[in-house]
Amino acid sequence: MYLRMAKRLLLETDKRLLCKASWTLGVKGLLSVHKHKRRLKRGEFFPPFLYLSVINSCNLRCQGCWVDVAAKQHRIELEAANKTINEAKQMGNAFFGILGGEPFMHKDLLEIFAAHRDAYFQVFTNGHFITDEVAARLRKLGNVTPLISVEGSEIISDQRRGRAGVLNDTMAGLEAALRNKLMVGVCTSVCKTNIDDLVSEKWIDRLIEMGVMYCWFHIYRPVGPESNPDLALTSEQQRRVRQFVVDIRATKPIIVIDAYHDDAGNALCPAATGFTHHVGPWGDLEPCPVIQLATESIHDQRPLKDTFNNSEFLRDFRELTAQHTRGCVIMERPDLLVELAERHGARDTTARGTVIEELNAVSPRRSQFQPGDEIPERSLVYRWAKKYAFNDFGTYSRHFDTSNWKDPDTAPPAEPKNALPVVTK
Repeated sequence: MYLRMAKRLLLETDKRLLCKASWTLGVKGLLSVHKHKRRLKRGEFFPPFLYLSVINSCNLRCQGCWVDVAAKQHRIELEAANKTINEAKQMGNAFFGILGGEPFMHKDLLEIFAAHRDAYFQVFTNGHFITDEVAARLRKLGNVTPLISVEGSEIISDQRRGRAGVLNDTMAGLEAALRNKLMVGVCTSVCKTNIDDLVSEKWIDRLIEMGVMYCWFHIYRPVGPESNPDLALTSEQQRRVRQFVVDIRATKPIIVIDAYHDDAGNALCPAATGFTHHVGPWGDLEPCPVIQLATESIHDQRPLKDTFNNSEFLRDFRELTAQHTRGCVIMERPDLLVELAERHGARDTTARGTVIEELNAVSPRRSQFQPGDEIPERSLVYRWAKKYAFNDFGTYSRHFDTSNWKDPDTAPPAEPKNALPVVTK
């Protein structure tokens, strides 16, 4: 399998882009993790990977979207984006995830990439704005990999993304990127309506045949103003996705990313471990994209290094959530986020201003933490990479107490917030 993967990389991508990714994302990415470990030993903190939502606008209206895509457009301007990325690079960071809204609606997006040829960018996109002209420019830059989201069959894609003809436009963007020999990935937010179509060897084989080099299966999180909890996976379905990812890594010539487990299959949260934090469209420093609470911003009048290192809100988030679960806090313990916001006076970083109400309305459910059902990596390469670069960095050994964990699968259903008292005779 490893030889087949190496052959694909050598024959199906631009060699210059492959070298750029190997050096910037591979070597420099590992060095950024190494520097992160050294900082932690000194009692200092700066996340080795940053995600930036550069704009809130989007041309789609996806089910379960937490971004204010219909609100007045707001974006991280070129100067602010460059300053943030430069300050992160000074800390050793070399990799940045770019999100939206739809990132390609940002008028200066390609200028941001061009200003940082020594960094590598992964762009989460629906693919609709990737034309041959855009793809050619990305190939010339050499430091960008588009991660294009596919949410199911034509019918399911239209349902999930709120518009007709979505899949055709997405596939057109994907094909343009592949024609220009970019390093292309495909991601899916796995939910009940697409799990059978996309969590399958048939879909993986199709991606390989097309020339896609990697894929990423997210677990659908029922968050935001229209959370659609009926789409959320059961515990058994989540185990099914985890087993599928582990098996594909060991048997198919395609890279499979996941952000939920270490080499032994133990659950973790990258935000709780401090592996990554998120910058929102208004510049707010949030734990992760779906937790829209903050006390600091990239626009604060102090170096980003000091902001991250001294943020009591983010430090308390990491410690409080790690004390109670190894899984996703917004799925399992939204009450902890409400408590955290109240304790620190954290602001709602959305345009709609209803995040606390949304958190209070969440019905807790299991996430990736399913004790007793850990599925370790089969692939030796993935096992080594995760053991070194994607683990809990001691977070859970310091803070997690199993007695604090509340299993949503066995907990009694919560009483509705506005329930009337029961009258008995």
